[in-house]
Amino acid sequence: MTSPAEPARRRGGDQIIPRPAAWRPGAPPPWTDRVPARFELAAVAHAVAVRGEGRPPPFLTPNSREAAVLIALFPGALGAEVVLTRRSSRMLHHRGEISFPGGGVDPGETPVEAALREAFEEVALDPALVTVVGELDHISTMVSRNIIVPVVGTLPARPEMHPEAAEVDRIFTVPLVELAGADVYREERWGTAPFDRPIHFFELDDETVWGATGRILLQLLAVAAGVQP
Repeated sequence: MTSPAEPARRRGGDQIIPRPAAWRPGAPPPWTDRVPARFELAAVAHAVAVRGEGRPPPFLTPNSREAAVLIALFPGALGAEVVLTRRSSRMLHHRGEISFPGGGVDPGETPVEAALREAFEEVALDPALVTVVGELDHISTMVSRNIIVPVVGTLPARPEMHPEAAEVDRIFTVPLVELAGADVYREERWGTAPFDRPIHFFELDDETVWGATGRILLQLLAVAAGVQP
């Protein structure tokens, strides 16, 4: 129950989703009937490492820009948990959206270096605590034309973090087993067939994850559950 001093919270929160007129419900989650009681951190890290072996380098077009995000995982009471942020409402792009710490890869940087640097700048996550275990498949974004490299790293325990006010309004963590819940994830198909595309949503307590972050979370959970994303 919410105490009188706390604001009311509701499933999905207040985020405005720019849903088009043409849309329909999508497919069920790929991990149906494959969700364990808890995702153990070591098992998730191993699954990510194995999937990343032999991955070809990303193909960058002249108009694309490489970016990297850090999927920081640590052991919690319900198994592996992941660090998420809500972007500042003062940001020019994607304001108020849920994301992983991350940003553009600077000249001379590797995606891993960029992900660790951005996590330190945005949430004060000490890069010395992170053990990088691999990458998920790189994804492209339609609006910003970024090629995003999802870097997966593990931490020995829940880290101490602080938001950088200019970029981050909130830091929170969620157990992977909660994200995989049947009442949390859903897919929608936006557009008219055959040109419609899947959009992935995770409706949490007072927040909605979607867009590129939703696509990356879908892939992370599928890999952790041992199914094809």
